[in-house]
Amino acid sequence: MVCLYSSASKVGSETGMFLRRLWTLRRRYCSGRLLLLGFAVCLFYQTLMVARSRFKGDPPAADERNKSTMTEALEVFDELLQDPARLISTLEALERDRYGSIQNQAGRVTQAVVLTGQHVAADTEVQLFQRILEQRGYEVSLSRYAETNTALRHDNGGSVEWSLLLCLRGSEKSCLRRVSFSHLQPHQRVNMIPGLVGAFSDVDGLCRFQTDSRLSGLALHINPSACGSARTKLGNPAIPTLNLVSPGLVATVTVYVLVTSVTPLTTFLHHTGLVRTSEDTDSHTTQLKPFLLQQLGPVASHEALDHVKEVIGQVLRAAALTNEEPSSRHSWCLLCFQLMTFTLQFSGSLLPVIVKAETDLHFDGLRDPGFDGQITKEFILEDALLFLLPAHSGQARQKSPSHTETDDGQRFGGCGGPYGLCLPEHQTLLLLQFLRQLWTPGPFELLYPAASPERSPIQDILFRSFPRAEESGSGRHFSALLDRICSHYTEQRNQTYRTNEAETQTGWDQHSGSQDLPGDRERCVDPHLRQLYTDPPLTLSPPFSPWVKDYRAEVPFDVVTLRLRPEPISPACHIHLDEHRGPRTANYPVGLGNSIINILVTDESAATEPVVMTIYTLHMYRESRPSLPMFGEHVMCGFVQDCGLVVQPDQPCGLEPLPGPLSPGEPHSPKRPCTSGDVPGRWVVPCLSCADNRTCDWREVAWQPEGCYHPLLDLPQLQDCMMYRKVMFIGDSTNRGMMYFLMERVNSSLEDWGKAHDSLIYRNVNQGHTHVSYSYYPQFWLEQSHRPTFQRALEQLILRSRPLENSRQTVLVAGGVQWLNTNHLRIMREVLGREGLQDIMVVVKSLGMGFHLPVDGIRSLSLRGVQELYRENSNIITAAKHHGYEVIDTFSVTMGRYKEFLQGQCACHFHEVEKLPFSKAPLHRKMKLLRHGEEPGTGTSGTGTGYSDQPTLQHQDQWGGSNSSTYHVRGAVNQVYSQILLSRLCVRDTGN
Repeated sequence: MVCLYSSASKVGSETGMFLRRLWTLRRRYCSGRLLLLGFAVCLFYQTLMVARSRFKGDPPAADERNKSTMTEALEVFDELLQDPARLISTLEALERDRYGSIQNQAGRVTQAVVLTGQHVAADTEVQLFQRILEQRGYEVSLSRYAETNTALRHDNGGSVEWSLLLCLRGSEKSCLRRVSFSHLQPHQRVNMIPGLVGAFSDVDGLCRFQTDSRLSGLALHINPSACGSARTKLGNPAIPTLNLVSPGLVATVTVYVLVTSVTPLTTFLHHTGLVRTSEDTDSHTTQLKPFLLQQLGPVASHEALDHVKEVIGQVLRAAALTNEEPSSRHSWCLLCFQLMTFTLQFSGSLLPVIVKAETDLHFDGLRDPGFDGQITKEFILEDALLFLLPAHSGQARQKSPSHTETDDGQRFGGCGGPYGLCLPEHQTLLLLQFLRQLWTPGPFELLYPAASPERSPIQDILFRSFPRAEESGSGRHFSALLDRICSHYTEQRNQTYRTNEAETQTGWDQHSGSQDLPGDRERCVDPHLRQLYTDPPLTLSPPFSPWVKDYRAEVPFDVVTLRLRPEPISPACHIHLDEHRGPRTANYPVGLGNSIINILVTDESAATEPVVMTIYTLHMYRESRPSLPMFGEHVMCGFVQDCGLVVQPDQPCGLEPLPGPLSPGEPHSPKRPCTSGDVPGRWVVPCLSCADNRTCDWREVAWQPEGCYHPLLDLPQLQDCMMYRKVMFIGDSTNRGMMYFLMERVNSSLEDWGKAHDSLIYRNVNQGHTHVSYSYYPQFWLEQSHRPTFQRALEQLILRSRPLENSRQTVLVAGGVQWLNTNHLRIMREVLGREGLQDIMVVVKSLGMGFHLPVDGIRSLSLRGVQELYRENSNIITAAKHHGYEVIDTFSVTMGRYKEFLQGQCACHFHEVEKLPFSKAPLHRKMKLLRHGEEPGTGTSGTGTGYSDQPTLQHQDQWGGSNSSTYHVRGAVNQVYSQILLSRLCVRDTGN
């Protein structure tokens, strides 16, 4: 009986296998006659089944089952379509149960992987993803590429499972290589849809939709110019033109689309876009609905927006279908999403054409794509994440307007699955996602499927051209189900909310960032920064948080400017930099060492002065020039100008090897002192190679005049030289820096200092034996009509400094950054003649580098302007010598080291006065002037000559001053030309 039972239970292709098994069991269970009988029965049954199949022509059993399943599915779809309210209520109940089960999983960790690609962890975009994902309950893992992330490695044994993968710019190819999109779990999301990336990233671009034979007869609204000159043979497709709405719409509009599913296609349109009309030179961000309403009126604007959705939806539908491969129809990532940019052109009608489609967010048309584009991008990215990812909090889920309590045991089509939906898991998940997105649209609105239940002719063409779509989740029936849900939900929503459409669907401002109540929109109720944008990007310490007020950041030597754009959380709050009326965005020059930038968040709702609500402080530190200490052999290199700012086009720039001695016995350094302060020179520095400035020891850089040296005086010589002398300074802050250097050197300390912009008199210099006075000129902050003239400022300085002796015991030092000209020299000569001071010593400080950086709020010189300034400086030197004045050529000294400026908007300050503790003395030993009779790099006297101009140890101790010094003038460049000034003042004591 075992044989008979076994033989009767096997049919078809398994008959042979069964017979072989029988043969092996024949001796154990069956007699010979019974075995033959079983064999005959099996053979007869198989023959009968084959004949029956041929006679009736029926499909195989599997086809019968597929047909039965398809029929049942169609019946379920029909039942679902007839009662969408019941379906929505069932889906809501299912979503609440799923949400509750997630909340009840103690210790559940949801991991998100962010591949930063070309971004660094400190970038604001990466910080945004971390902040939003952590708020949503994700554990965030950062990696550069997919190959380096543990969670994405196939050999990790499945120990780490991720739920969300974000591939940022620069990591897309790594994602496509490493991630198998066809094997993702239903809950896993990726911010890429490979099919769309492939459809819009190939060489043909949008042209492929016009050349695909399967789309013939389909009038997609694509501008032929999108195909380029190589595709002009395609001709211009017939674009229907609607009746013009006077004066019509002529504009380029860029919109941002979020594709949340491809099979079936579901897409949403963000309310923010870029707009450029015929009257604009650049695009600007705006909300699409208010813009169209302003341009076209209520009726036409609604129609234009519908056409925008229709045009984009048609192209996306065509892209999804034409890019599918038969073998990969189920390879779509179920919950993957893609942000896209569409640029459309309105040419006087309400129907736009697509000019460009990109699989990323782009903001190239903005006047400031760096800041405005990045800020807008991050708002859209944040909106998209909040829109896509359900919150992991204890808040109850929002119910739809059509929600009614239902029996959880209801069934559709007699199915016994979850809530009796009779739908596959992937379709159920898609329905849940789609319904959740309809619940909370935020700043998005549905683009496809359309809310209207009517199917467009283009959709029918697509389904006829791609019959495969009937078999997959993108078939008519499931798409029709989405259409019906959308239409029903829209009807219910419109019945529930009868307010303004824009307020009903969004409740968001332009950037969806305002949380202010309607009555408080003009008041700054949340005075915090949302983010701090900088160019170049800064690595802040600590990382930025709205609740942290103090930050520190370091930048390398070559970073000389910083562009700053703080962004408030609330648009009702105003931002000012450094002061109440300061700019919101500004370029800052970054001087060597420490700088401070204050960011004021103010409330300007009242008619009075702005009220400072919060102050953020950014402490900047700019590193010195990279230096490589000299331990062995080196070469001496020299430079006159930096290749980053070529002031003399006919002269070389950068480091050049210094020529060696002309004969074996000729020394390197000159033996005679210089006879003037404007002797041409160059900077010299020891390097391993003059071809690479990174191999130089910049601590040993020195100024070398041609053929001579500027003597350095020790403290007794200097004090004796300045005995019973009166020195008057007139000029700007650079002139004042030289004055304070002189005072510190003569006194061996600086106990008094101030940023005076008027007049100063010091009578306690050199133990009261030297008199120093100062007058600030020009007073640029005053209106032109109220500014004292140079003649009056000089006369007042002379008056306050009297009694004065008409001899070289009286000194006048005049000059500044860039205000001095030859006319001032003529005025000086006339005033001194009238005052009976024609025989005093006059020292002209020539022009200097500054105002060469693009800084907001002050003038900025172009390269040509700097070159013209050099020629003007030469004219000033010539005129000063003609009048018999001494000259300190500060322009030549500062030209080669223009990047080494210190704090100040003008980038012209090469000195800074710092306050010191009582135990610390100023370190003048860092002075770098060529000193006769010293060995290279030793700073000690010797028989040889060299370029290290450090004074001897004995001189250093003498210059160090007493321990009671409270201020110190620092700045290597300022020290050089200030020391040249001292050498010229004491020329009689140095023997030249």
